[in-house]
Amino acid sequence: MTDSPRPRDTRALPDRWRDTLLAARSGAPGPDPLPYAENLLVRWAEPQRRYHTTAHLTAVLDRIDTLAGYAADVHAVRLAAWFHDAVYRPDRTENEERSAALAERALPEAGVGEAVAAEVARLVRLTVTHDPAEGDGNGEVLCDADLAVLAGGPEAYAAYAAQVREEYGFVPDEVFRAGRAAVLRQLLALPRLFRTPYGAAEWEARARHNLATELELLGSPGPQ
Repeated sequence: MTDSPRPRDTRALPDRWRDTLLAARSGAPGPDPLPYAENLLVRWAEPQRRYHTTAHLTAVLDRIDTLAGYAADVHAVRLAAWFHDAVYRPDRTENEERSAALAERALPEAGVGEAVAAEVARLVRLTVTHDPAEGDGNGEVLCDADLAVLAGGPEAYAAYAAQVREEYGFVPDEVFRAGRAAVLRQLLALPRLFRTPYGAAEWEARARHNLATELELLGSPGPQ
C-alpha cells in the first residue's frame, strides 16, 4: 500500500468552504460565506498547532472526497471536517466540545438549517472516540478520513508523530510517552480502526502496523 494521497493546495480552502456551505444551505438564503471561511482559517493557523493545521484540514477533506459515496449527507460531513479541530489547545481536554459548540452557533447564522447544524455538531463530538455506531455512514466517513493519517508510509507517519510531539512540547518526555502510549493502545483496542469498506481495505493493516511500531518505540507493550 502507498501513502495516503497528497493533500491539495491549502489555498483552495476558501473555495471549498464556499461550495460546501452553499450546498448545505439547500438553496436557502444566507450571508456571504467568505467571512466564515476566514474566521475558521485563522483558527486553523494558530501558532500552537503543528499537526492540527490547514494541511490536516485539507487532507481530511480530500479523504472525505474519496469516501463520499458512503455518507448519507456528505455536505454535513465536510462541514464537520472544517469544525472538528477549529478549537484546539493541546493543554485542554474540551476541544471537541468547544468545536461542536462553535458549529452550533456559527452554522445557523451562516444559513444552514438546524437539523444539518445539529448533525455537524454530533459528528464533531464523535471525533473524541472515533468509534461511530454501526450504520452511521456520516460518522464512519468523518472518522475514517480523520484517522487515515495513521496509514501513511514510514516517512509520512514519522512526520505526523513528530508534529504531535511538537504540539505537546510543554509536556516532559516521560509524561508524554505515557500519555501517547495510552492513546495508541486505545486505538489498537478498537475492533476496527476504519469502518468504511475502502478504509478497511486500504488503511487498516498499515495503520495497525504503524501504531504498534510507535508503541514499541515508546517502550510500551501493546494491548494484551
